[in-house]
Amino acid sequence: MKTDCHCHILPGIDDGAANLEEAVFLASWLVKHGYQRAICTSHCSFLYHNTPKTVTDACNLLRDELERQGINLELVPSMEYRFIESTWPTVRQNNWLMPWEGNHILIELPLHNPERMGSIVPADEIRYLIEDGFQPVLAHPERYTYMEMNAIRALKDAGAQFQRNLGSLEGWYGDDVSIRASEMVSEGLFDWVGTDLHNYRYADFFENHVFNTK
Repeated sequence: MKTDCHCHILPGIDDGAANLEEAVFLASWLVKHGYQRAICTSHCSFLYHNTPKTVTDACNLLRDELERQGINLELVPSMEYRFIESTWPTVRQNNWLMPWEGNHILIELPLHNPERMGSIVPADEIRYLIEDGFQPVLAHPERYTYMEMNAIRALKDAGAQFQRNLGSLEGWYGDDVSIRASEMVSEGLFDWVGTDLHNYRYADFFENHVFNTK
């Protein structure tokens, strides 16, 4: 089953689909490109304090609409958990982890402000998750260009799987990310590819530069 392990298509709960109409479009776009299942990894971060309830409610809303319109895409509610002091300890204390594929958890680091992690040590958190029976999947490590490659590799050595974003190689996130992604591909560091699909603009870029269907 072709699965998108990273997308933001649930309506109105983070910086992804703004409403139900856009969510349905994004789901249809995934089906168009052969996806049969979407892991709906809404942000759990300093801006979007999502909980299992907010994610499940939004997933049920979209699922009902897809069923009504005859769009065949399996939705799996989950989150993209950011290692920052304002949310991650709360997630762990309240057991808000929503695994997919049995025990996989999508984690991310701050994109631009690593100081938001405070006292959190990513490699340690990865090891703690593994000790608790989870498989951490680090979202888009190619985008953490403030980190040296040795520091990135250390997170792989700690036990994380790596997920590359669709569009990273093609320049969607800029030249620095494209160069980093290419280097990591050549080293065979990635275990997953996810769309990280957020909105119409993402879909349009992918059509033109990844799938070349326009």
